Amino acid sequence: MKALVIDPTPAFHAGYPDPIPASGESIVRVELAGICGTDLELARGYMGYRGVPGHEFVGRVVESASPALRGRRVVGEINAACGRCSFCIDGIGRHCLNRTVLGIVGRDGAFAEFLRLPDRNLRMVSDALDDERAVFTEPLAAAYEIFEQLHLPRNQSMAVLGAGRLGAMVALALRAEGYLPVVAGHHKEKLERLSALGLRTIEEPRLDEKFDYVVDCTGRGDGLRRAIELVKARGTIILKSTAAAGADLNLAPVVINEITVVGSRCGRFEPALEALETGRVDPRPLIDATFPLEDAVSAMSVAAQASNFKILLKPS
Repeated sequence: MKALVIDPTPAFHAGYPDPIPASGESIVRVELAGICGTDLELARGYMGYRGVPGHEFVGRVVESASPALRGRRVVGEINAACGRCSFCIDGIGRHCLNRTVLGIVGRDGAFAEFLRLPDRNLRMVSDALDDERAVFTEPLAAAYEIFEQLHLPRNQSMAVLGAGRLGAMVALALRAEGYLPVVAGHHKEKLERLSALGLRTIEEPRLDEKFDYVVDCTGRGDGLRRAIELVKARGTIILKSTAAAGADLNLAPVVINEITVVGSRCGRFEPALEALETGRVDPRPLIDATFPLEDAVSAMSVAAQASNFKILLKPS
């Protein structure tokens, strides 16, 4: 099959081996895949990943032992858990210590014509939901994880640090659920585009007020440091960044001001799919371009440009 492969740098392969499903897995033909910040970090050497990247996708099941899945349009949760450990038994397989992760850890991903995932990871997509919205299910689910972890009062102030791909999704999810966050970033063009979607934005250096909740979506090692500066005493920082590079950090203000720091990663797909299907969140204005899989190397370069939000790949 055709695929983008990191080994150690990204290259297009016209004859990469087709995926072979294990018991309980299905083969999905990828219709559309999204490039995110993690993919770009992997291409730069993050985690020493080798294989096919990509974990945001929508596709159609072409091979499955499950009659209910064959031929269906699906998206897929990216953590393939063992199903036996204490995390899996408690229903949080995304923290399974034996898991593989689509396009990130031990499992080839979505920047290919086909991928394999456990049947239990697949979620059927309504015919009313087009591919251009469905492909955002995984990052929107990560945004909705915030509501699973915290009770957020609507009368408290919120800031989203980072006006990139993830920051935009978090801000859109917060607004869809009745909150009014301010999005702070360094790129004027992105802030203008988010303002056009009805979000309140500000250039980050001008942000001088303090907030009850600060969501770090900067993707930078110093994002947490800045969040600590901006959160109120007894406020909460929601840490969404998985920055490859570290930063010097003084944690004394966290203790002195009794700040709560919550790590937040993947989320359940059901709330995200419901928000997309009902139209409460429509991320299509964030799409900058769609590339054929053969041009995936160029697509990765374009996705890395600071002015762009979302670049998509169309393998089929």
